[in-house]
Amino acid sequence: MSELRKPSWLKIKLPGGEGYAQVNSIVKKHHLHTICSSGMCPNIAECWGNGVATFMILGDICTRSCKFCATATGRPLPPDANEPENISHSVQLMGLKYCVITSVDRDDLPDKGAQHWYNTITAIKINNPETIVEVLIPDFDGETELLDIFLKSNPDVVGHNLETIERLTPDVRTKASYRKSLSVLEYVSKKGFKAKSGIMLGLGETKEEVIQTLDDLLSVGCKMITIGQYLQPRPENIPVQRYVTPEEFEEYRKIALEKGFVFAESGPLVRSSYHADKAQELFKKHCKNC
Repeated sequence: MSELRKPSWLKIKLPGGEGYAQVNSIVKKHHLHTICSSGMCPNIAECWGNGVATFMILGDICTRSCKFCATATGRPLPPDANEPENISHSVQLMGLKYCVITSVDRDDLPDKGAQHWYNTITAIKINNPETIVEVLIPDFDGETELLDIFLKSNPDVVGHNLETIERLTPDVRTKASYRKSLSVLEYVSKKGFKAKSGIMLGLGETKEEVIQTLDDLLSVGCKMITIGQYLQPRPENIPVQRYVTPEEFEEYRKIALEKGFVFAESGPLVRSSYHADKAQELFKKHCKNC
């Protein structure tokens, strides 16, 4: 299959400006890993320019090798015991009111990194009591006792991405499974936490399959969704099958809201933490008893 040419609506603004420079300086000074840079996020200019960053804990080497992801795969270093305090201090320096934390998969650790997650969220909340903390977690192999460890830190929003529709999951993800991810989201929701997920389009899914995915998420109590275009980060990653138009993304946004999602962000450049603070506000406004 010949390489598809990117359409005009996928033009990305190059990073720059005072806000971007300030965030970039703090990230480098404290040796922090952000999914903004390692994940080649197309919104890095907008988010960092507004003083917002998604921190990636537990290193920048993943134990899995999902075919859509730009993060390096291999044998990670041991967790940095100073990382929770470093990130907490950086959140304070940036004056963040809304902080997003994610991580690589750490299947090499007995607890998959759950305790480090707890330590990080707890440190942020102790030192930044007014800061809202959203997390984007791995599946922890679906082990509920590991989920319980990090949930004790009481994150405000718990995200876990399905990434794609069920049929394509084996071709796109490695160890993770569609049903296991749904079970994680269901467990989180039943524990009383706000559950959030995200999917990518352009991998060969049909409209019917996207709608079925929305129904599956709602069935497990997930009422926050992000939908974005898959962009092939490197030649060795799975290729883009199709560039979905902005009009189609807008249609999916409307369908999601009509079906009962409290928050639906859908667009070619949308990623998991895009407008995350807006999602939290909408959830508080429209889902007081959820």
